[in-house]
Amino acid sequence: MASAPATEAGRRGVTATLWILLIVYIFNFIDRQIVNILAEPIAKDLGLSDTQIGLLTGIAFALFYTVLGLPIARYADRPTTNRPRLIALALTIWSGMTALCGLASSFLHLLLARVGVGVGEAGCTPAAHSLISDIVPKERRASALGFYALGIPIGSVLGMIIGGLLVDALGWRHAFMIVGLPGVLMALVVLVFLKEPRHHMHSRGTVPPPSIDSRQAFKAIFGSRAMVLLLTAASFAAFLSYGKATWATIYFQRTYGLSPGQVGLYFGFVNGAAGILGTWAGGKIADHFGATNRRHVLTAPAVGMALVAPLAILGYAMADWRVALAVLFVPTFLGSLYYGPTYSSVQGLITPSARAMAAAVLLFFQNLIGLGLGPLLFGMLSDAIKPTFGADSVRWVLYLGSLMSLIPAFFFWRCSLRLNEELDREG
Repeated sequence: MASAPATEAGRRGVTATLWILLIVYIFNFIDRQIVNILAEPIAKDLGLSDTQIGLLTGIAFALFYTVLGLPIARYADRPTTNRPRLIALALTIWSGMTALCGLASSFLHLLLARVGVGVGEAGCTPAAHSLISDIVPKERRASALGFYALGIPIGSVLGMIIGGLLVDALGWRHAFMIVGLPGVLMALVVLVFLKEPRHHMHSRGTVPPPSIDSRQAFKAIFGSRAMVLLLTAASFAAFLSYGKATWATIYFQRTYGLSPGQVGLYFGFVNGAAGILGTWAGGKIADHFGATNRRHVLTAPAVGMALVAPLAILGYAMADWRVALAVLFVPTFLGSLYYGPTYSSVQGLITPSARAMAAAVLLFFQNLIGLGLGPLLFGMLSDAIKPTFGADSVRWVLYLGSLMSLIPAFFFWRCSLRLNEELDREG
């Protein structure tokens, strides 16, 4: 596709597009992650087990999000698809379903509403990644996708802070409704201000890359050894990130006796600030050092994940919650370095005709394994060891999750060894 426009007006258009997509992604993660801070009050109100909490915060969303993401991504890769309209429709659906979570009267009702959130969000990120890769030159792609990925920590921290304050003041039902409905208005902003760059290419007489079928797309994706290693690394990273994020919020409530509002404010702020800085720094580091040696695009994620293990264990061992938060800032920062480099590498390893599909495949593994199984398996393990460790069961689960950070560190390093050969060979 065409590189970023050279004119000042073109640069302003790219900047505006990135900001709008960032705001959409913030809404995405507010609605996705708010259930974490509401989980303990919901569990007490509806009488849920830790395993059921894991189902609500993980697999109920992730299964439909990941499965539907693949055909929606194939639709987004079609040259005739208007990706901004697709994103606006997805935003409307997931925001409405978030609001409906507040009307749930049973575990089943809430489970179905969370499924609806997953269905809506399936249409957002693959189309957004494809769109960004079309308007930003490859030498700035890691920074641009890292900027978009800031929606993850910003949305997560806002979901925790806003959700925590609302649940303390109004209850978990009102919290869902209040955070869900503004997304419908944001969808109108997307429709009015976001433009499809493929249409401009047609008007200039430029022919976009031809569409390829699903078999060819999967062959391109899984035919890349670097891509397979990257999928493995990112999936393990997501498994640990989602699992620890869900259960760390519960850990601070059960271990230190903090209210949901306090956890949302204090843990949410520290966790979010570290995630924002790590996500931004990861993209910048990748663009800077990757310009001279492509393998260094993934050096920071590999080193960062390796250092997470001892530092996070140290943080969860602290007796005072204030000290724990201060220590956990560092491993959270280091564990967030991988977002921009990972997403940009995916776009650089795959032909432009399958970029949305490649993003969807990454999200399929990250969310099915990470979001789907992370919170669930952490919860099941907590239930299993609770007879031995009692209220401390969550702390021991978090110890294990921290130690497992060495796994994605290894696979990020192995993938980096292949980037000089494979990255950006498709243009």
